[in-house]
Amino acid sequence: MTKPPRPLRCPICGKPRAPAQRFCSDRCATIDLGRWLSGDYAIPAEEEPESDEGVGGQA
Repeated sequence: MTKPPRPLRCPICGKPRAPAQRFCSDRCATIDLGRWLSGDYAIPAEEEPESDEGVGGQA
């Protein structure tokens, strides 16, 4: 016996959503867009330490 598929959920509020949609409503889509534009989803990067060499790798 197989289990019935779990309903798809909105990643913002957790409410059920249609299979063809990413979000349950325009409100949740706007919240997600705002998070992208404000940098909330940015991956922190580690900066490489600066070397004592000059431009082009010459000392």
